[in-house]
Amino acid sequence: MNKKILFNNEWEFAKGSLDGTDGAGLTFEPVDLPHDWLINDTLNLYENSIGWYKKRFTWAKEADRQMLISFDGVYMDSSVYVNKRYIGEWKCGYSSFEHEITDAIVDGENEIVVKVIHQSPNSRWYSGAGIYRNVWLKTRTLNHIVTDGIYAAANRVNDRWEVEVETELSLHEDVQISHTILYKGEIAATVTDKIVAGSFHHRQTLSIDRAHLWSTAEPNLYQFVTQLRCAAEDREVIVVESITQNFGFREIKLDPQLGFYLNGTRMKLNGVCEHHDLGALGAAFYKEALRRRLQILKEMGVNAIRTAHNIPAVELMDLADEMGFLVVSEAFDMWERSKTPYDYARFFEDWAKADVKSWIQRDRNHPSLLMWSIGNEIYDTHADAKGQEITRMLKDEVMKYDPKQNGRVTIGSNYMPWENAQKCADIVKVAGYNYAEKYYHKHHEEHPDWIIYGSETASLVQSRGIYRFPFEKSILADDDEQCSALGNSATSWGAKSVEACIIAEREAPFSLGQFIWSGFDYIGEPTPYHTKNSYLGQIDTATFKKDSYYIYQSAWTDYRTNPMVHIFPYWDFNPGQLIDVRVCSNAPRVELQFNGASVGTLDIDHAHGTQLVGWWKFPYEAGELKAIAYDETGHAIATEIRRSFGDAKKICLLPDKESLMADGTDLIFLEIYMEDSDGNPVENASSRVRVEVTGAGRLLGLDNGDSTDYDPYKGVSRRLFSGKLMVIIGATLEPGKIRVVVSSVGLESQTVEFDSLPVSEETSLEGVSAHTMNQEQPSVMGTVGEIPLRKIEIVSTSGQLFDESRKEMTLQAYLYPADTSYQEVEWRVVNDAGIASNLATVEAFGLEATLTALGDGDFRLRCMSKNGTNKTKLISQLEFKAEGLGTAYKDPYEFISAGLFDYSKGEVGNGNERGVATSRDSETQVGFRDIDFGSYGSDLITIPIFALSSEEYSLQIWEGMPDEEGRVRLADVIYRKPSKWNVYQEETYRLSKRLRGITSICFVLQKKVHIKGFSFQKQNRAFETNLVTECDRIYGDTFTISEASVEGIGNNVSLEFDQMDFTSQGATQLAIYGRSLLDKNTIHIRFANQDGEANQHIEFTQSDGYEERVFELGKIIGIQKVTFIFLPGSHFDFAWFRFERTGIQ
Repeated sequence: MNKKILFNNEWEFAKGSLDGTDGAGLTFEPVDLPHDWLINDTLNLYENSIGWYKKRFTWAKEADRQMLISFDGVYMDSSVYVNKRYIGEWKCGYSSFEHEITDAIVDGENEIVVKVIHQSPNSRWYSGAGIYRNVWLKTRTLNHIVTDGIYAAANRVNDRWEVEVETELSLHEDVQISHTILYKGEIAATVTDKIVAGSFHHRQTLSIDRAHLWSTAEPNLYQFVTQLRCAAEDREVIVVESITQNFGFREIKLDPQLGFYLNGTRMKLNGVCEHHDLGALGAAFYKEALRRRLQILKEMGVNAIRTAHNIPAVELMDLADEMGFLVVSEAFDMWERSKTPYDYARFFEDWAKADVKSWIQRDRNHPSLLMWSIGNEIYDTHADAKGQEITRMLKDEVMKYDPKQNGRVTIGSNYMPWENAQKCADIVKVAGYNYAEKYYHKHHEEHPDWIIYGSETASLVQSRGIYRFPFEKSILADDDEQCSALGNSATSWGAKSVEACIIAEREAPFSLGQFIWSGFDYIGEPTPYHTKNSYLGQIDTATFKKDSYYIYQSAWTDYRTNPMVHIFPYWDFNPGQLIDVRVCSNAPRVELQFNGASVGTLDIDHAHGTQLVGWWKFPYEAGELKAIAYDETGHAIATEIRRSFGDAKKICLLPDKESLMADGTDLIFLEIYMEDSDGNPVENASSRVRVEVTGAGRLLGLDNGDSTDYDPYKGVSRRLFSGKLMVIIGATLEPGKIRVVVSSVGLESQTVEFDSLPVSEETSLEGVSAHTMNQEQPSVMGTVGEIPLRKIEIVSTSGQLFDESRKEMTLQAYLYPADTSYQEVEWRVVNDAGIASNLATVEAFGLEATLTALGDGDFRLRCMSKNGTNKTKLISQLEFKAEGLGTAYKDPYEFISAGLFDYSKGEVGNGNERGVATSRDSETQVGFRDIDFGSYGSDLITIPIFALSSEEYSLQIWEGMPDEEGRVRLADVIYRKPSKWNVYQEETYRLSKRLRGITSICFVLQKKVHIKGFSFQKQNRAFETNLVTECDRIYGDTFTISEASVEGIGNNVSLEFDQMDFTSQGATQLAIYGRSLLDKNTIHIRFANQDGEANQHIEFTQSDGYEERVFELGKIIGIQKVTFIFLPGSHFDFAWFRFERTGIQ
């Protein structure tokens, strides 16, 4: 019989450099497959290297039998050798492939070697590297079903379903072929044909009356069994090959006007985009880990998955069938134009068709299949007409293998405003929009035949359990490299809020739905920082839910069947700190209570309303928050409570199940959290714990979801982040007890035991290996025996208001726990966005600080800790207000963050590193008021800019706001530098005039860039060319001020110039540009400061016109007021002067 057996066991692995030609000289060690070699070193997740895998096995060859080795996924650029003979290669890291190895196999011992090249960067996110999905060994006779050669499509005819089946066969003798559809073990339909030898496609039809329909709510699954039997008359009929697949009956309609229908019911796709890594497990595939993730998404209300941006594991499709998810299966993140130097674009032209064939044939029969996405954000579609050519080619290739359109062809694009991308969308007609909801209605009118949906939306960033106040201030980046989970960390390209994302989709009834970015955090793409993993998920890499998860859940689930309410943030802040409290629920009414008293209620209109989340603001004090959800009759249907808490006193362990199967692949997820002495969860605990697993289990991963934590996933010790740590425990192949001991300095250790149960007799353990486990590794964050800091409490006994009578306050910081290993703190004054403020200064004395207000406005005092690392890890802040002190002006000679803008027009988003991002396709104005340039000023500005491409970007710079009276356009300039992703590059421009005194400045752009801020070069007036028309004062009997000079200077005229800084280096020369109508003009020069006055004089002899003359002076140093004095009898025309530094010629 033809067989396919798991082939994951008894492999060895060695890692070498890119210049290695074979694995000779390397040390091979046993390894479990699936395997990701990069995940072991969190400090080097993108290492350039070659992975070498080898496996020895004994085989007895049989005549007329073929042998193939099949790979579900190898990342990437792999080559296979059998007994030192080259077999073949495969370039794509995500598609399944197989090599026939019949001729290379010998009787007895054989060796397979797989070479995998990982050259970085080859992906925009963490890819992992290695044989990260399952490997299979296939043996078959000359009579067989071609791999993935069964194609079934069901069509509804009234109450009857017709199933057309096409089977690709390779036959050397006559056979019987049968297809049987089973429902819960019972035959629903069957058909059998006798066919003659040959290679061809055989077609059959089955019929079923009143089938049980597959849907996301009720995923009724059938089994589709195909059998090939020998039909020779002189022999007993035997089964040559048997293949069983999931199958389902569902009717899908994509309507350009009315959206998405499933089995006649109109509904929205509540989808998420998902990358393929599994957090601490890396890219190595574990079905149980994925099953658990999908269950978490199901509880959120998710009904669709977009496999961004790659062909998924086949098990994802199986699980989607079973659990009720629709799948947009995506193949490519790039075509011929690359996004990173070593990505798949190198191979696309030669390999794309082979990858499409593998992709479509493997997954085309799944009832969960909704669409085939041929690309994501493909620059080729925007660049030129070649994009349309490739679009047609890919669509044709998909249709070649799925002509009955079990899935429709689509594309996801962030280039939809542009003509070429629209032409590509018009080819496929099913147009996915990435972050372009604002174009839905316009494009729907312009292209009424297009089927529109949000292929990628949202992209809000959040760190679980980290909150930035106030809620109304959008804050993207901060000193601790975390993002606010309050809901106020928006990226420049994404939605302004979760609620805005939900409402935009709700208000587009023609849209199929949306796929938010993303369901889970993933390793890589750590916008807006350069840390380890993304902040974009609703669940972190450790599989802990963020607050945004519950907002989507409130919109995507029904309170009549699954009532829910969620309150955030946790309740442990500084006394008197103003806290935004938010409550979400799927119910029509919510109430917030504090210490038993009602704070307020909100009626939520999920169908039409604009406020979908309750929001209240009040000062922190210890106590209890309680949120209550009510149905339309006023009955309470759900509650949630959050209480103030103290330091950790007890380790708590919460597993997702009590036992696992001893099959080498099953997993237990064990949550570790802390409780205080009253049994309250310590929701900001950062305690370090050690985990020991013994018995019939293995420790496979530790993860807390913190993108800034580089402690190894594969170690045995790690900190909690925002009160939680996840432990992943894997099965071995032996049943028995699993014992887990968790310890932490200063706390009693906790132990939990689990059962590893024997597998059933029907379950084969052949081909499974289960030896790898976490090992002792050095800590990157702090030290093994540390007591980390969890909280800094700022206490102000003098209140939070400054005025003329109180300009100074002394504050105290208290650390929790008090015996923390890290007692050092830093103090800083910032605005609401966390940007340094000029409204106050702080003088620190350890845990005490003196705060002095300088000007009117609101500001915050921060106290921060590095918590045993080299970067800020913990931020505490308290808000203050100053009144009656006057204006504090911005200093242009220090860097002014773009986040300090106080005027804008057009779309302005959060830029990286506290900058701003301008609109992609319309004019944006960003202005800054109250800038004090001083009496002399500057005309030289430096602006750090991050542009998304290397093309030219026009920039206007204005004094004043362009639409306000008195404005002056100072410059029309071009920014153009080779783009570096998420990297600001400085450019310096000279303006048409020097800005002086207190004024404002505005930038105007027509395309999207990130502006980090700006600074002006402080020009030393003493050593600059000074126009005399810009003197601080002029007085006397006779003079005339013209446009460029002061002319006719006569009796007793003085020209004064303040604050001339000659520095300690000093000046010994003076250049004057003027005209003397007399044979000799004597000019007296007075230098005055607090130490007294000094006088020097020069003689400027007659000249026919304006001339530059240089005069020697006695050395002048320090800050001086300089006065040019013209005595009676003078007659001089004076344009400019400049002092020359000592020693400069």
